[in-house]
Amino acid sequence: ALEPLSVGLAIGVASALTGYLSHPRFYCNYVECCPRAEQRLNATALKAQLDNRLFGQHLAKDVVLKAVLGFSNNPSPKKPLMLSLHGWAGTGKNFLSQILAEQVHPAGLRSKFVHLFLATLHFPHQDQVKLYKEQLQNWIRGNVSACPSSVFIFDEMDKMHPGVIDAIKPFLDYYEEVDGVSYRKAIFIFLSNAGGDLINKAALDFWTSGKHREDIQLKDLETLLSVGVFNNKNSGLWHSSIIDRNLIDYFVPFLPLEQRHVKMCVRAEMKARGYDVDEKIVQAVADEMTYFPKEQKIYSDKGCKTVQAKLDIHEDL
Repeated sequence: ALEPLSVGLAIGVASALTGYLSHPRFYCNYVECCPRAEQRLNATALKAQLDNRLFGQHLAKDVVLKAVLGFSNNPSPKKPLMLSLHGWAGTGKNFLSQILAEQVHPAGLRSKFVHLFLATLHFPHQDQVKLYKEQLQNWIRGNVSACPSSVFIFDEMDKMHPGVIDAIKPFLDYYEEVDGVSYRKAIFIFLSNAGGDLINKAALDFWTSGKHREDIQLKDLETLLSVGVFNNKNSGLWHSSIIDRNLIDYFVPFLPLEQRHVKMCVRAEMKARGYDVDEKIVQAVADEMTYFPKEQKIYSDKGCKTVQAKLDIHEDL
């Protein structure tokens, strides 16, 4: 028979071990946990990621950095953070949303607390708009209940059927709670090509007048973007109550990329593959891209979108 002292000691050790293993900090080393309410984003890490991975987008870097850090450092925001990113394909919208997701949840797009919606995949049929709206509300409600700092990314907003996105309007508004759930710590991001033509024209006008692209300020484009997208029938935000109620915190313009920015993308991709940077290959890849306007050939019409595929051709070199 076991001595009473031995039994008591065994129970004590087991209780202590169980308590240690069940402690949130230990548990979260092995299973992804929702960030604690007091956790804040690492400003230095976020800035470094934006500086090292996003090229030619001084406006987007500045606006998003300030907006996200201000939101993260606010212990009691009045509403969720709502960002709408606009610009042509290949200018960095998806890249920035991935960087931001990784800073909030280290697993990034693989995190169970980061949710990516593609308009053509998740909301393809116009006659199903009512069903999509119900499903979307239920999905967001359930996920924010599980993790208040959930991140929701809606890509291809220019292809979304008008009316679908208005389903999330109650979650973006200035309510402390909706049906017992607070959405004020969540982040919503829209990605859209809509407004890209307006941004490109403004950038070209600056270039034509002899101004530097870095002189373009948010005030030069934000109102133009919000009005243009609101009145664009080919946008999921056409006559949206989300814009009408001023629930989008920032319309973030992504400028068209020049050849020097394309070269930055090529160098970054070569380094990511473990190659030494060869400037002859960098120039060759940049030269294979197509540029506009036709006469001046200033901006890449695909941004950096095809850089990876172009570099594949030169791998043997």
